[in-house]
Amino acid sequence: MLKIKLHWQILIALALAVLFGYFIPSGVKYVSWMGVLFLRALKMVIVPLILSSIISGVTSMGGGKNLGRLGLKTMTYYISTSTLAILTGLLLVNIIRPGVGVELGFTETVEGLSEKSASLYDVVMRIIPENIFESMVNADILPIIFFAILFGAFISQVDNKYSTFLTDFFNAVFEVMMKVTMFIIKFTPLGIFGIVAREVARNAEQLANLAGSLAIYMITVFLALGIHAFINLPILLKFVGKVNPVKHMKNMATPLLTAFSTASSSATLPLTMEAVEHKSGVSNKITSFTLPLGATVNMDGTALYECVAAMFIAQVYGIELTILQQLIIVVTALLASIGAAGIPMAGLVMLTVILTAANLPLEGIGLILAVDLILDMSRTTLNVWSDSCGAVIIAKSEGEELNV
Repeated sequence: MLKIKLHWQILIALALAVLFGYFIPSGVKYVSWMGVLFLRALKMVIVPLILSSIISGVTSMGGGKNLGRLGLKTMTYYISTSTLAILTGLLLVNIIRPGVGVELGFTETVEGLSEKSASLYDVVMRIIPENIFESMVNADILPIIFFAILFGAFISQVDNKYSTFLTDFFNAVFEVMMKVTMFIIKFTPLGIFGIVAREVARNAEQLANLAGSLAIYMITVFLALGIHAFINLPILLKFVGKVNPVKHMKNMATPLLTAFSTASSSATLPLTMEAVEHKSGVSNKITSFTLPLGATVNMDGTALYECVAAMFIAQVYGIELTILQQLIIVVTALLASIGAAGIPMAGLVMLTVILTAANLPLEGIGLILAVDLILDMSRTTLNVWSDSCGAVIIAKSEGEELNV
């Protein structure tokens, strides 16, 4: 019997889900449970997988000097690519000017935004947890990553018998979690069918009615995302990482399709780690450190989107922003993309921070909610693609031989 590769199974599931959700919306309630179970299963493994993988990765580096070097390379890549993505979006939104002439009649109310908005200071301060167990319960990933790096770094500072035991323990936990993850991955097509069918049935009519009014805005975002995904990052892969970007993108087909379907970098993390390590050939030492961190703090697509959205809102309200104000948007989008991960309504919180910093009306967020779903799926895919590119580039900088 012909065996179909997983990414083709996902593509087929996506196509069938769109048709099912659009033409048989009444039947969605009978299949949506598959998506719910799939997401719950992925979320179930995220916290133990991140905790064990980062601790395992940090201990395998052999000391604080190696950790510092790898950490510096990782953060340099994240900051550089996020800044490049934001500038790409800023350039296009100034050229196309999608907000000029747009009517304000299709705004939507943003429920609960005032309660969940926070200053950039508050967002960044959440990195250090007051209670690590509370962070684990709430799946607040950034504090978990901070604690795991700290814990892993200090394992090497204790007596040899303790460090050996802890290293072996977390290596064992990581191996078990990867086995569990691989089992869950087998059900990806079914899960994606349930997720997408439900979302199509819920949003298709609304998106069809409103997309015309926001078509130029959507095109601007898609074009900016496309330039960063298919030009900026492949150039970095080719000339900095000295690898084949097309081959690496093929290896990433399954996690990229899953990221698009689930609109969640964290939920896609187990699949990203599996593809980068076992298909592109990046060592576990690199993947276990860079990818969990990237899924939380490296948000190229989100940062680009937030910049374009803020500029679009300014244009709709007829507000001409100076170069300094646009620079504030760039810097705030960069910082917010690093610090806002793991927060409920994170995208809206990020945009609230950016609009406040640039003195733009918060009500403008209601303008973009109607088409946010498809844009959220697209920017999440770029986030995951950038994470994987970072792991490959950093692995090559460490002298590793890869399959790409």
